Amino acid sequence: MAISYLKKAAKSSATGEDDTRATVAQMLSAIESGGEQRCIEYAAQLDGYHGNIIATSDDIAQATSRLSQQVKDDIRFAHERVNKFAQKQRQALIDFEVELSPGLWAGQRQIPVQTAGCYIPGGRYSHVASAIMSVATAKAAGVKHVVACSPPKPGAGINDAILYTANYCGADTILALGGVQGIAAMAFGLFSGQPADVLAGPGNRFVAEAKRMLYGRVGIDMFAGPTEIAVIADHTADPRIVASDLVGQAEHGPDSPVWLISLDEDVARKTIELVPSLIESMPEPSRPAARSAWADYGEVVVCGSREEAVEVSDKYAAEHLEIHCHDLDWWVENLNNYGSLFVGEETTVTYGDKCSGTNHILPTKGAARYTGGLSVGKFIKTVTTQRMTKEANREVGAAAARISRLEGMEGHARSGDDRLSKYFPTETFDLSH
Repeated sequence: MAISYLKKAAKSSATGEDDTRATVAQMLSAIESGGEQRCIEYAAQLDGYHGNIIATSDDIAQATSRLSQQVKDDIRFAHERVNKFAQKQRQALIDFEVELSPGLWAGQRQIPVQTAGCYIPGGRYSHVASAIMSVATAKAAGVKHVVACSPPKPGAGINDAILYTANYCGADTILALGGVQGIAAMAFGLFSGQPADVLAGPGNRFVAEAKRMLYGRVGIDMFAGPTEIAVIADHTADPRIVASDLVGQAEHGPDSPVWLISLDEDVARKTIELVPSLIESMPEPSRPAARSAWADYGEVVVCGSREEAVEVSDKYAAEHLEIHCHDLDWWVENLNNYGSLFVGEETTVTYGDKCSGTNHILPTKGAARYTGGLSVGKFIKTVTTQRMTKEANREVGAAAARISRLEGMEGHARSGDDRLSKYFPTETFDLSH
């Protein structure tokens, strides 16, 4: 059976990119020249916010007092699991040294960056979990100074739960700034005096583009755009659960792709039938966002074999990939491109997004072909070291000199020659290529 589409997307991830780039480029230039004052002006213009940019201890205390104990307990529950997973990741990144040949040692060190900038979305939805995913992971990596920023609301500032969470997870500076101005402030060290070495965190297309444009001047977690989900379903899948998971991700925004890859046409068609009613049962602002996402970016494809489904899935390289199939181990072994994998009906993107432990800041727009999601490794530099004895120069120096001359690099060759002359003055070496 050939691969066939029951529903094709009307738009792609590239839709609207040119306009976004122009807007972001102008804003970054204005902020770099105008500094903190320009950020303050953008906060007033775009968010209607006129309060303090830097969150104070009093701001944090007041936000904490307004939260119920249940909310704080749930945040701590999520932090415990995310932090535990991140700490285990950190333990897997090791320093070592190995003797490659007699007298020649090479090694690696894992060094955290000094400053990380963590963006926490707070526009349409208040992404409390994103504060945990970014700030806690940076701290688990050993980052000394974490700057967090989140969009403020008019007359209120940062969402209480986000402010509490960022502080609870260890953020050293918290800024009431959203969008491009928030990203720029962290990258340039505005308000904090600590320019970020790495920027991390999800966001809308303007946030994603700002990170992309700044990449090189600073590190970023990954190139990313609107959130995505793909579900692989066979004849054992429950169309109601599949539809629910697709709609759950579609509510992120009107440009969030949702994809179903089915090995059973009946399951696919039943899912298509169910999605619209589930969307219409959603409250504001979820309903219009999900409606547009499904209409413009939703796709349903039917495949005749597991191998075809893997082929389609790997081309999507989805940020989130769920498997609703009976032979789960086979899928785990054969799927290659995804940000995070959710194995079996019993788990769902929602759990990973909020509290189960794996990170929800993940690659989109095909980036899962070459990178994974946010981990402690994104905040750590793996650097190498080398040391050797004088005796080891006998082999290494001569080989390096000959290879250098083979390449036409006489200056390099003489670095080896000079050491051989110093360490072995009575010996003659063949140093020509």
